[in-house]
Amino acid sequence: MMRPKHLSGPGAGVQKYDLLTALSVAGLSGSGVEQTSMLRLIAVVTARYNWSEDDLTMGHREMAALWSVDERTAKRETKRLIEAGFLEIKRRGARGRVSSYRLCIDRIYALSEPVWTQVGPDFQSRMAGHSKEGRAVDQPKVVKVDFTRARSNDPQWEQVAAHLTEANPARFAAWYAKLRPLACEGGLLTLEAASSFALQYIQTHLMAELQAAIYRAYPNVRRVLLVGENRL
Repeated sequence: MMRPKHLSGPGAGVQKYDLLTALSVAGLSGSGVEQTSMLRLIAVVTARYNWSEDDLTMGHREMAALWSVDERTAKRETKRLIEAGFLEIKRRGARGRVSSYRLCIDRIYALSEPVWTQVGPDFQSRMAGHSKEGRAVDQPKVVKVDFTRARSNDPQWEQVAAHLTEANPARFAAWYAKLRPLACEGGLLTLEAASSFALQYIQTHLMAELQAAIYRAYPNVRRVLLVGENRL
Protein backbone atom coordinates (compact mmCIF):
# COMPACT_ATOMS: atom_id res chain seq x y z
CA MET A 1 0.00 0.00 0.00
CA MET A 2 1.03 3.64 -0.42
CA ARG A 3 0.57 4.57 3.23
CA PRO A 4 2.96 4.09 6.15
CA LYS A 5 2.06 1.10 8.31
CA HIS A 6 0.87 3.39 11.13
CA LEU A 7 0.47 7.14 11.40
CA SER A 8 2.09 7.32 14.82
CA GLY A 9 5.38 8.49 16.23
CA PRO A 10 7.48 11.58 15.39
CA GLY A 11 6.02 13.68 12.60
CA ALA A 12 2.79 11.71 12.46
CA GLY A 13 0.74 14.59 13.86
CA VAL A 14 1.30 16.69 10.76
CA GLN A 15 0.26 13.82 8.51
CA LYS A 16 -2.92 13.27 10.51
CA TYR A 17 -3.92 16.92 10.29
CA ASP A 18 -3.14 16.97 6.57
CA LEU A 19 -5.19 13.82 6.04
CA LEU A 20 -8.18 15.30 7.87
CA THR A 21 -7.76 18.54 5.91
CA ALA A 22 -7.82 16.60 2.64
CA LEU A 23 -11.01 14.80 3.68
CA SER A 24 -12.74 17.99 4.79
CA VAL A 25 -11.86 19.95 1.64
CA ALA A 26 -12.81 17.02 -0.60
CA GLY A 27 -16.15 16.83 1.17
CA LEU A 28 -16.79 20.58 0.97
CA SER A 29 -16.05 20.49 -2.76
CA GLY A 30 -18.72 17.84 -3.31
CA SER A 31 -22.46 17.48 -3.00
CA GLY A 32 -24.46 17.66 0.20
CA VAL A 33 -24.29 13.87 0.52
CA GLU A 34 -20.50 13.92 0.18
CA GLN A 35 -20.20 16.74 2.70
CA THR A 36 -22.23 14.78 5.24
CA SER A 37 -20.25 11.59 4.61
CA MET A 38 -16.90 13.31 5.09
CA LEU A 39 -18.07 15.09 8.25
CA ARG A 40 -19.23 11.77 9.71
CA LEU A 41 -15.98 10.05 8.76
CA ILE A 42 -13.91 12.84 10.30
CA ALA A 43 -16.03 12.62 13.48
CA VAL A 44 -15.38 8.90 14.03
CA VAL A 45 -11.71 9.27 13.16
CA THR A 46 -11.07 12.13 15.57
CA ALA A 47 -13.18 10.54 18.30
CA ARG A 48 -12.24 6.87 18.12
CA TYR A 49 -9.48 6.03 15.65
CA ASN A 50 -6.52 4.14 17.16
CA TRP A 51 -3.62 5.37 15.04
CA SER A 52 -0.99 3.14 16.64
CA GLU A 53 -3.06 0.04 15.80
CA ASP A 54 -4.48 1.48 12.57
CA ASP A 55 -7.90 0.49 13.81
CA LEU A 56 -11.43 1.78 14.32
CA THR A 57 -13.49 -0.61 16.43
CA MET A 58 -16.96 0.82 16.73
CA GLY A 59 -20.48 -0.55 16.45
CA HIS A 60 -23.29 0.98 14.43
CA ARG A 61 -25.13 1.89 17.62
CA GLU A 62 -22.16 3.98 18.77
CA MET A 63 -21.81 5.54 15.32
CA ALA A 64 -25.50 6.40 15.29
CA ALA A 65 -25.19 8.14 18.66
CA LEU A 66 -22.12 10.09 17.53
CA TRP A 67 -23.78 11.15 14.26
CA SER A 68 -27.24 11.84 15.79
CA VAL A 69 -28.92 9.36 13.42
CA ASP A 70 -30.57 5.96 13.74
CA GLU A 71 -28.69 2.66 13.36
CA ARG A 72 -30.09 2.03 9.91
CA THR A 73 -28.60 5.31 8.67
CA ALA A 74 -25.30 4.47 10.39
CA LYS A 75 -25.16 1.13 8.55
CA ARG A 76 -25.89 2.80 5.21
CA GLU A 77 -23.23 5.43 5.84
CA THR A 78 -20.60 2.84 6.77
CA LYS A 79 -21.40 0.87 3.62
CA ARG A 80 -21.14 4.06 1.53
CA LEU A 81 -17.72 4.90 2.98
CA ILE A 82 -16.48 1.38 2.30
CA GLU A 83 -17.78 1.35 -1.26
CA ALA A 84 -16.24 4.78 -1.89
CA GLY A 85 -12.85 3.49 -0.78
CA PHE A 86 -12.35 5.53 2.39
CA LEU A 87 -12.75 2.63 4.84
CA GLU A 88 -12.13 -1.08 4.66
CA ILE A 89 -13.28 -3.86 6.97
CA LYS A 90 -10.43 -5.10 9.13
CA ARG A 91 -12.45 -7.65 11.08
CA ARG A 92 -16.14 -8.43 10.72
CA GLY A 93 -18.19 -8.48 13.88
CA ALA A 94 -19.33 -11.90 15.05
CA ARG A 95 -20.69 -13.50 18.22
CA GLY A 96 -21.52 -10.22 19.86
CA ARG A 97 -18.35 -8.41 18.80
CA VAL A 98 -18.49 -5.24 16.73
CA SER A 99 -16.63 -4.88 13.46
CA SER A 100 -13.32 -3.07 13.19
CA TYR A 101 -12.27 -0.91 10.25
CA ARG A 102 -9.14 0.62 8.79
CA LEU A 103 -8.69 3.90 6.96
CA CYS A 104 -7.65 3.35 3.34
CA ILE A 105 -5.02 6.06 3.53
CA ASP A 106 -3.48 5.21 0.16
CA ARG A 107 -6.88 5.56 -1.49
CA ILE A 108 -7.60 8.78 0.41
CA TYR A 109 -4.41 10.30 -1.02
CA ALA A 110 -5.47 9.27 -4.54
CA LEU A 111 -9.10 10.33 -4.17
CA SER A 112 -8.37 13.69 -2.57
CA GLU A 113 -5.49 14.68 -4.86
CA PRO A 114 -7.68 16.86 -7.13
CA VAL A 115 -8.43 19.23 -4.21
CA TRP A 116 -4.90 19.61 -2.79
CA THR A 117 -4.32 22.75 -4.83
CA GLN A 118 -7.39 24.34 -3.23
CA VAL A 119 -5.59 24.36 0.12
CA GLY A 120 -2.32 25.77 -1.20
CA PRO A 121 1.07 24.86 -2.69
CA ASP A 122 2.63 24.03 0.71
CA PHE A 123 -0.17 21.58 1.46
CA GLN A 124 0.08 20.05 -2.00
CA SER A 125 3.82 19.56 -1.55
CA ARG A 126 3.39 17.95 1.86
CA MET A 127 0.67 15.59 0.66
CA ALA A 128 2.81 14.51 -2.28
CA GLY A 129 5.63 13.89 0.19
CA HIS A 130 3.42 11.86 2.52
CA SER A 131 2.31 9.72 -0.40
CA LYS A 132 5.88 9.08 -1.52
CA GLU A 133 6.94 8.21 2.04
CA GLY A 134 4.17 5.63 2.18
CA ARG A 135 5.26 4.03 -1.07
CA ALA A 136 8.84 3.84 0.24
CA VAL A 137 7.86 2.11 3.49
CA ASP A 138 6.10 -0.91 2.05
CA GLN A 139 7.32 -3.25 -0.61
CA PRO A 140 6.43 -2.17 -4.16
CA LYS A 141 3.03 -3.42 -5.09
CA VAL A 142 1.27 -3.37 -8.42
CA VAL A 143 -2.20 -1.87 -8.24
CA LYS A 144 -4.68 -4.50 -9.33
CA VAL A 145 -7.27 -2.86 -11.52
CA ASP A 146 -10.70 -4.35 -12.03
CA PHE A 147 -11.48 -3.96 -15.72
CA THR A 148 -14.75 -5.91 -15.57
CA ARG A 149 -16.80 -2.77 -16.22
CA ALA A 150 -14.11 -0.71 -17.94
CA ARG A 151 -13.53 -3.31 -20.67
CA SER A 152 -15.89 -3.15 -23.61
CA ASN A 153 -16.04 -3.93 -27.30
CA ASP A 154 -15.09 -0.32 -27.99
CA PRO A 155 -11.34 -0.02 -28.73
CA GLN A 156 -11.54 3.74 -28.20
CA TRP A 157 -12.78 3.26 -24.65
CA GLU A 158 -9.92 0.82 -24.12
CA GLN A 159 -7.57 3.67 -25.06
CA VAL A 160 -9.26 5.92 -22.51
CA ALA A 161 -8.90 3.26 -19.80
CA ALA A 162 -5.25 2.66 -20.66
CA HIS A 163 -4.43 6.38 -20.60
CA LEU A 164 -6.12 6.97 -17.24
CA THR A 165 -4.47 3.88 -15.74
CA GLU A 166 -1.04 5.07 -16.83
CA ALA A 167 -1.68 8.55 -15.43
CA ASN A 168 -2.77 7.36 -11.98
CA PRO A 169 -3.40 3.62 -11.35
CA ALA A 170 -4.85 4.15 -7.86
CA ARG A 171 -7.33 6.79 -9.03
CA PHE A 172 -8.33 4.65 -12.00
CA ALA A 173 -8.98 1.66 -9.73
CA ALA A 174 -10.98 3.82 -7.31
CA TRP A 175 -13.22 5.65 -9.80
CA TYR A 176 -12.75 5.12 -13.52
CA ALA A 177 -12.56 1.31 -13.62
CA LYS A 178 -16.28 1.03 -12.85
CA LEU A 179 -17.39 3.36 -15.63
CA ARG A 180 -19.10 1.72 -18.59
CA PRO A 181 -19.76 3.29 -22.02
CA LEU A 182 -23.45 3.03 -22.96
CA ALA A 183 -23.69 4.91 -26.25
CA CYS A 184 -21.75 7.18 -28.55
CA GLU A 185 -23.80 9.08 -31.12
CA GLY A 186 -24.22 12.60 -32.39
CA GLY A 187 -21.00 13.71 -30.70
CA LEU A 188 -22.29 12.59 -27.29
CA LEU A 189 -20.63 9.81 -25.28
CA THR A 190 -22.81 8.48 -22.47
CA LEU A 191 -21.10 6.69 -19.58
CA GLU A 192 -22.68 4.77 -16.72
CA ALA A 193 -21.25 5.04 -13.20
CA ALA A 194 -21.57 2.19 -10.73
CA SER A 195 -23.18 4.35 -8.04
CA SER A 196 -24.59 7.83 -7.47
CA PHE A 197 -21.70 8.53 -5.08
CA ALA A 198 -19.13 7.72 -7.79
CA LEU A 199 -21.09 9.75 -10.35
CA GLN A 200 -21.15 12.82 -8.10
CA TYR A 201 -17.48 12.53 -7.18
CA ILE A 202 -16.31 12.18 -10.79
CA GLN A 203 -18.49 15.09 -11.90
CA THR A 204 -17.19 17.28 -9.08
CA HIS A 205 -13.49 16.38 -9.00
CA LEU A 206 -12.39 14.39 -12.04
CA MET A 207 -14.44 15.51 -15.03
CA ALA A 208 -11.70 17.59 -16.65
CA GLU A 209 -9.22 14.71 -16.57
CA LEU A 210 -11.80 12.24 -17.84
CA GLN A 211 -12.92 14.50 -20.68
CA ALA A 212 -9.32 15.13 -21.76
CA ALA A 213 -8.69 11.38 -22.07
CA ILE A 214 -11.99 10.87 -23.93
CA TYR A 215 -11.47 13.71 -26.41
CA ARG A 216 -8.03 12.31 -27.12
CA ALA A 217 -9.43 8.87 -28.00
CA TYR A 218 -12.75 9.98 -29.53
CA PRO A 219 -12.06 12.77 -32.08
CA ASN A 220 -15.78 13.10 -32.91
CA VAL A 221 -17.03 13.37 -29.32
CA ARG A 222 -17.90 16.90 -28.21
CA ARG A 223 -19.78 16.18 -24.99
CA VAL A 224 -19.65 13.57 -22.20
CA LEU A 225 -22.70 12.59 -20.14
CA LEU A 226 -22.50 10.59 -16.93
CA VAL A 227 -25.55 8.70 -15.70
CA GLY A 228 -26.11 6.52 -12.64
CA GLU A 229 -26.54 2.79 -12.75
CA ASN A 230 -30.06 1.92 -13.89
CA ARG A 231 -30.47 5.69 -14.50
CA LEU A 232 -30.90 6.32 -10.75
